Amino acid sequence: MVKNPAPDATRRSEKSRRAIYAAALALVGEIGYPRTTVEGIAARAGVGKQTIYRWWPAKADVLLEAFLDLGEQAARAAGQETPALPDTGDLAADLKAVLRATVDEFLDPRFDAPARALAAEGLVNEELGRRYVARLLEPQLQRYVDRLRAAREAGAVRPDVDPRIALELFVSPLAQRWLQHTGPISHDYTDTLVDYALYGLAPR
Repeated sequence: MVKNPAPDATRRSEKSRRAIYAAALALVGEIGYPRTTVEGIAARAGVGKQTIYRWWPAKADVLLEAFLDLGEQAARAAGQETPALPDTGDLAADLKAVLRATVDEFLDPRFDAPARALAAEGLVNEELGRRYVARLLEPQLQRYVDRLRAAREAGAVRPDVDPRIALELFVSPLAQRWLQHTGPISHDYTDTLVDYALYGLAPR
């Protein structure tokens, strides 16, 4: 008599985790972060809420993990598993390409709603804010630092330029427009940011 194989707990846990990620992202997009609850996520995912609390202490933690996973999956789908900015030797072109991709992500509803929710929650939840910066923002900013440092070593920018300050010339305005709706974001907008940052405002 052939016995049925024992249930694979690892596979079952991964399936539940994936369902929870999908449920959290979907609910935040549909009804907003304030109305999303652990109970709602559990019901949408088809799991008990204790399953969620066994892995995460609160809905913000679920959303952060789900959003990080979404980004990793999107990068793998695009064949961009290496976390580095392009280095073609043309700094302006490389920065414009990355910022255009950032605009596309900001305008994608799958990313927009959870990213806004995490940014807003991080302002009032200090512990979550620190983790949001450490796990999501800081790695992205470091890639700009690395690319600008390489450009400095190649003589493409002044030797006294601080890469960490320089990146804020184009990253921060984009983030402000997106978060506060102070103006439209587009490829033309980020291309202009790069031109202004690299070439200044004085007549040439």
